[in-house]
Amino acid sequence: MNKELEIWQFAAERLKQNESVMLLVVAESLGSSPGRRGFKIIVARDDLRGSIGGGVMEVNLVEKAKFQISNSKFQIDSTIIEQIHQKNSPSASGMICSGKQSIIFYKLNPGNLETIGKIIRTLENHQPKILQISNFKFQITENSSDELAFQFEQQSENGFFYQEKLGYKNKLFIIGGGHCALALSELMSKMDFHISLFDNRQELNTLDKNEFVHAKFIIESYGKIDEFIPSGANIYVVVMTLGYESDEIVIRKLIGKNFKYFGVLGSRAKMATLLRDLRNEGFDAEKLNQIHTPIGLPINSQTPEEIAVSIAAEIIAVKNAKAIS
Repeated sequence: MNKELEIWQFAAERLKQNESVMLLVVAESLGSSPGRRGFKIIVARDDLRGSIGGGVMEVNLVEKAKFQISNSKFQIDSTIIEQIHQKNSPSASGMICSGKQSIIFYKLNPGNLETIGKIIRTLENHQPKILQISNFKFQITENSSDELAFQFEQQSENGFFYQEKLGYKNKLFIIGGGHCALALSELMSKMDFHISLFDNRQELNTLDKNEFVHAKFIIESYGKIDEFIPSGANIYVVVMTLGYESDEIVIRKLIGKNFKYFGVLGSRAKMATLLRDLRNEGFDAEKLNQIHTPIGLPINSQTPEEIAVSIAAEIIAVKNAKAIS
């Protein structure tokens, strides 16, 4: 089950029992903070779902949330807690990783059930919606920009506005449905990616076995692949078709688009020849140089599962803007 969906379903279960729960959200994260923007916990009196980064910091904040729920005269509807992960800071969290983060505390009660029901349906149906939280509102709105992920503004000591795109923040398009695609789909399904899989073969054993993607497409020709894949700052493309000719067709159709990540599976010699030929034809050299190939981090991977790990690691490094050595 999607972790985000599990969090909200837990909240709904408790609110239906006429309980209150506390929602904790990492609204902003700087430096080496353990929690990243959008990390969440739903805290009930005797249980919880989710995580905002773990460690002593999380333990302390969960206890604070339970105290707020259990002691009515101390209850708050919403607030912001800023934590600095340095030993001698006045707002020290108990951790020394030198980061800083702002945590939203927002009390949910049975009156929020309708909105939480909308959140659950949005996540189940992969709809483009926005969650907005402030001192005065907890609501779902339409997503006016598919590229929006998070927005946070601290307006006063405890006044704030936070919004995030619900559901998967990134889209992964895997072109080719073989053994490596199956292994990569299983691994990436545990992360924040909506996964679409494409192949031009009707009866493919690994395609039938692939229960990890959100959408499968059997297309007549890879010459039409550009009709299915949009440009975008949250778009990741992995090409692993049956061979050289189909790889070339896909690259020709997609090279004019802008992606966060564009990787092609293939041997160093094969891909060098393919890219050289495309340069000689006049294709944009800068665009061609942006293709990650040979795909994946160089970990001497051999099996489909090892290849999947190397590709997933490279995608994560690009997503999180980490330098690849």
